[in-house]
Amino acid sequence: MTIIYIICIIGLLHTYIFYPIILKVLTASKQNNSQIYLSSDDLPSVSILMAAYNEELVIEQKIKSILAADYPSDKLNFYIGSDNSNDRTNAIVEKFAQEYPAIHFKNFKTRQGKPSIINQLVEWTSKKTPIQANHIFIITDANVMFSPQLVFELVKHFKNPDLSLVDSNIINVGMKKAGISETENQYIKGEIQIKHREGILWQQTLGPLGGCFAIRSNFYAPVPSQYLVDDFYIAMSVFEQGGKAINEPKAICYEDVSHDIKEEIRRKTRIGAGNFQNLVRFQKLWLRFPPTSLSFVFVSHKILRWFGFIFIISSWFIAGFLAYFDNLSFQILFLLESIFLFLIPLSYFVTQSLGIHIGVLRVITYFNAANLAMFKGFFKYIKGVKSNVWQPTKRYTTKVKHD
Repeated sequence: MTIIYIICIIGLLHTYIFYPIILKVLTASKQNNSQIYLSSDDLPSVSILMAAYNEELVIEQKIKSILAADYPSDKLNFYIGSDNSNDRTNAIVEKFAQEYPAIHFKNFKTRQGKPSIINQLVEWTSKKTPIQANHIFIITDANVMFSPQLVFELVKHFKNPDLSLVDSNIINVGMKKAGISETENQYIKGEIQIKHREGILWQQTLGPLGGCFAIRSNFYAPVPSQYLVDDFYIAMSVFEQGGKAINEPKAICYEDVSHDIKEEIRRKTRIGAGNFQNLVRFQKLWLRFPPTSLSFVFVSHKILRWFGFIFIISSWFIAGFLAYFDNLSFQILFLLESIFLFLIPLSYFVTQSLGIHIGVLRVITYFNAANLAMFKGFFKYIKGVKSNVWQPTKRYTTKVKHD
């Protein structure tokens, strides 16, 4: 039991502390991909793909941010699929489509979910532009606003024939002291750093930020129905086909961040269930002996985090069991872990009910909320996912000012 306890603690420490430190040390003197297009080169054609459901608050700003892209207009098309929206989304998009020939719009009459809509947009796009290595898809969400340089900064890396996917740098906007937005923002920043360093070391950035990433059209793999985390599925399919992936920090886009912890738990629960779908689907990429760089990244960055709730619960029970037999070391460990777990309801009450925002309590609230969501997502996966139709998180109307 002591060995199991040590394994649980090492698993948590490795994924949250040791692994990011290892990446930072190993990339200290290394650079990102340098085989890139220049703005004066003959650049690839780009199709931007987006599924939308009831996005009237943000869709106009989104379209305008794409129209302002600093990229040859004759090589840029925008395909929007409405997932049977019942607000003003369709009317807004149709107005832009009438004015701008590069905007192509299709209103799907039944709710299908983002992955299915994107799959059909790929088919639609491919009829106009045949699938080929020098045709690029940018897959994005309605609430992620482009900076003018974003498209070029993503596409420039595809001059390197080994690269098949490039992830963006999403900057959160609209943070508030109330809620969890500031902690979520710090988490996203940390994730982007980890992914960027994975790309520098092995060109194996694991799982793009689903709000915006670019992929060679001939590497796109249709996402099966009922799969919840489409961006991760697409990225792992790239690796399955022998492709490489990196992150580009200069490919900046902006996304409003969630403030409501209940809303965030709902979103992360859905993601958690999707993570376990992908864990099983791509087991051949991480169950390797001897391990590969990809399996090391997969386990270190993702799998250990996905099972973090098991490490936390198991270590607490083991410490309590061994403490019962007058083991002083485990009595101390059990006390410390019990205090930490007690801080879950306390931190929620202090931050959410009293409106007192203490940094340490905020982090504890976020950490435990994330693990609670993964716990719920695991059982959602076990029970069986019946649909990948999604309900977007609450949208905000924060206006983005580009630097």
